[in-house]
Amino acid sequence: MTVIENKTFDQERALYGCSDIRVTGCRFDGPADGESAFKEGNHITVEDSFFNLRYPFWHDETLHIENCELTPLCRAALWYSRHVTIRNSKLHGIKALRECADVRMEHCDIVSPEFGWSVAGMEMKDSSAESEYLMLRSERLRFDHVSLKGKYSFQYITDSQFTNCTFDTKDAFWHAKNVVVRDSVIRGEYLAWYCEDVTFERCTIIGTQPLCYCKNLRLIDCKMEDADLAFEKSQVEATLLTPVVSIKNPASGRILLPAVGEIIRDDPHSAGEVVLTGNEA
Repeated sequence: MTVIENKTFDQERALYGCSDIRVTGCRFDGPADGESAFKEGNHITVEDSFFNLRYPFWHDETLHIENCELTPLCRAALWYSRHVTIRNSKLHGIKALRECADVRMEHCDIVSPEFGWSVAGMEMKDSSAESEYLMLRSERLRFDHVSLKGKYSFQYITDSQFTNCTFDTKDAFWHAKNVVVRDSVIRGEYLAWYCEDVTFERCTIIGTQPLCYCKNLRLIDCKMEDADLAFEKSQVEATLLTPVVSIKNPASGRILLPAVGEIIRDDPHSAGEVVLTGNEA
């Protein structure tokens, strides 16, 4: 393996097509303002390095990034790359990950609008993210202890699981399919409209007009706060531990909960049952 240490690169395609290299303590910055430092490489390890230039990791295979900083000027940092591990790093440039596969992230700080589009297979642990349209049209996501602040997150995702997460995000999980969310807090407006085969288990759901137009929706021992006009035209089986402000026209299924402020039935096709248990957690 070739080792490159303590150097500064600012030229175009500085390490283009490199294989079996370890880069340590380097800076990708400077007046030449070059792009695509590691394009078309494989078996690359980058540690303790600083990136301030665009498009550094495109079309790379078997890439390990650790203890690195990618600044807001490091635009579109990882695209079309496979078998990627990122640990203890800051990713602060827009569109930091797209069209990638087999990605593992741990202890990362993400501030990146349009992060993670069309990713096939990602594990993320013990990380934080601030993003709009996070993980759009991605699949096979496994998130554990991830905090998120943003808008329009996880839209059109499939075959994914989330555990012990905290999401503050508007319009999350729209059109999601085959998704399970466990032991998490989801705060925001218009949660998971048009989703299909989505389950929330032991979650706290906070915000207006959640879970409308859903198919095969399940809630298991969940709490809801400030939830009004919930479940409109949804196929739903739900066991709730807290009262709900209002429920509107559930299409089918059964909702069990301690109490509800108002049940709105102005659609003759609304056949979902609302059963009051009187048992509040």
